[in-house]
Amino acid sequence: MKTLTIPFIPEDLDLDLDTALELYGTRFQVDQVDWPSEYPYAPLCAGRIARTGEGLLVDFRVSGLDLRAQNLEDNGSQWEDSCCEFFVENPDGSEYYNFEINPLGKVLAAAGPDRNNRVRRPSDEMDQILRTAQFEGSQDYEGGIWNWRVTLFIPFVLIGIDPDDLPERLRANFYKCGDKTAHPHFVSWNRIDTPSPDFHRPECFGELILR
Repeated sequence: MKTLTIPFIPEDLDLDLDTALELYGTRFQVDQVDWPSEYPYAPLCAGRIARTGEGLLVDFRVSGLDLRAQNLEDNGSQWEDSCCEFFVENPDGSEYYNFEINPLGKVLAAAGPDRNNRVRRPSDEMDQILRTAQFEGSQDYEGGIWNWRVTLFIPFVLIGIDPDDLPERLRANFYKCGDKTAHPHFVSWNRIDTPSPDFHRPECFGELILR
């Protein structure tokens, strides 16, 4: 099981968010091709993660073929687009939360105990998930190399955590997928051991150590 140490970024630092993440964030690679015979393609995907006193900052950077961004609203079918995902379990293990974001910064966010019992977050909670997005590439959305980046701020209260009583550890995983892209792919940070693609596997989460 992989582990990451999540550093604390003080709010009184005289730095912009990007510089703070670059200087203090912990880096991760989303590079586990879990189903190589059926889905061998894996775009470059890496990121940085840190926390403030109120929530998690998760930053993804992608370079790869194609760009699909057809979900124009939150809580759509973001996994069908070019998509980065962060799944995290609450401290008591009763449910986990999925945050799936496409290159337009549109997010699917849901909670539940397993893949079949997901409850999508209401609009007032979606408004608390801050996000930025940017991309550049060729004029052919189904060809050429695209470089894109998305950053999420996820308040602790949306993942079942009291900011004044943080746990020492969380279980989580990071993913890169694109179910309906020209080159479908399913890539993870911590390896998933299932016969076919399935990101809804909290037993395959790695561990985040909060500092």
